[in-house]
Amino acid sequence: MVFHKKGAVSPLASNTRSPLFFGWYVLAACFVILFLTSGARFTIGVVFKPLMAEFGWDRSAVSLAFFANMTVFALSLLVTGRAYDRYGPRWVIAFSAVLLTSGFMGLALVERFWQFFLLYGVLAAVGMGGTTVPLVAALLSKWFHRHRGLAVSLGLAGSCLGQFILVPAFTGLVLRYGWRCSYFVLGLLMLVVILGLALFVIKGDPQGLGLKPWGYVEGGASEAGDDSRSAEAGLPDLGLRQAMRTRSFWLFVFVMFVCGGGDFLVTTHLIPMVTDYGISPAVAGNMLGWLGLLSLAGILVAGPLSDRIGTKIPIALTFLLRTFLFLLLLRFHTGAGFYFFSGAFGFTLLITAPLNAILVGRLFGFSNLGLISGFITTIHHIGGGFWAFMGGVIFDRTGSYHPAFIISAALSLMAFLCALLIREEKHRLPSP
Repeated sequence: MVFHKKGAVSPLASNTRSPLFFGWYVLAACFVILFLTSGARFTIGVVFKPLMAEFGWDRSAVSLAFFANMTVFALSLLVTGRAYDRYGPRWVIAFSAVLLTSGFMGLALVERFWQFFLLYGVLAAVGMGGTTVPLVAALLSKWFHRHRGLAVSLGLAGSCLGQFILVPAFTGLVLRYGWRCSYFVLGLLMLVVILGLALFVIKGDPQGLGLKPWGYVEGGASEAGDDSRSAEAGLPDLGLRQAMRTRSFWLFVFVMFVCGGGDFLVTTHLIPMVTDYGISPAVAGNMLGWLGLLSLAGILVAGPLSDRIGTKIPIALTFLLRTFLFLLLLRFHTGAGFYFFSGAFGFTLLITAPLNAILVGRLFGFSNLGLISGFITTIHHIGGGFWAFMGGVIFDRTGSYHPAFIISAALSLMAFLCALLIREEKHRLPSP
């Protein structure tokens, strides 16, 4: 675990006596960035009812702003994914951090819905596009060859712990100081930390430092799913348009659309839903934090498991479990029932996050990983924003979330079947 120095490198990398491969510094920086940005993303559930109480908005209105946030965020991934492939992650993350934190700090001054919509739904969403899971997973996939699934999972663990720690902490701040002050403090913290990590730690790939990816062996394979010894090793990588001509691509797109819908229906509406049944906001915030903590267990299981058995089986089982959990919500409305649902659903929450980039790389190669995985994640978040919005609309029209849960259960079952049909191997160039 030493550096093989080739020319000028960063101060951290230039210390050849360091026992650590530089990729571990990148992984640690990614962990901290996701700790902050993912925790901040899930705070919308905390302020859902305070916004309604202060401005008189209904659930559809707040959900609409969240839909805009997810849609703009998703579309921004297409731009940031291409920028990442062309320019590397440092300036993408730094510029995105400025936009993200400006949006959050600006919420302290909101007086009208259009202001909230613009700051949260547009500005913060564009910034989130360059500082969140998809690009982090793509970045870490380039730094690690052996145990790639484990490395990506460790980086993405920051997302889980951010939700577990920041959401309850933010809930406490809101209850004591109000949502305006809380958002300003959170935005300022993210600005300082993320900018520092982007400028002084993040590096795009090991080749720029004269290194090879962790565990890389010339001409050999180091883990299940790497096909460098197979006859497929000579197949060219596919671009986005070529990938779109394969059945596996569209199966995976549908799976990720359903995944996003379930993710953000729950994380956006969990706190308002459980408080409808008399549970206090503080306890509800803890439930959302508990959901985040159990998502850590999910990715720490899924990443290493994908190194052994591939990615589509863990993804498929995720949706089979979700089918039963959505049906469970139709019957059990106690504190214990909601805690169980939060933990079990949390276990599934981020399983697809590390597996997205890994599966895309295995199906289509890593040359266009940022663009292809960015496109698929765009669909994921459009699905998430749309279904979170529809959850608010359904509640306002029926007085219940039950119809949304029934539809979610059916879609999860369909996603389970589609995941099983994905052909998990390097795809050839489609015939003209």
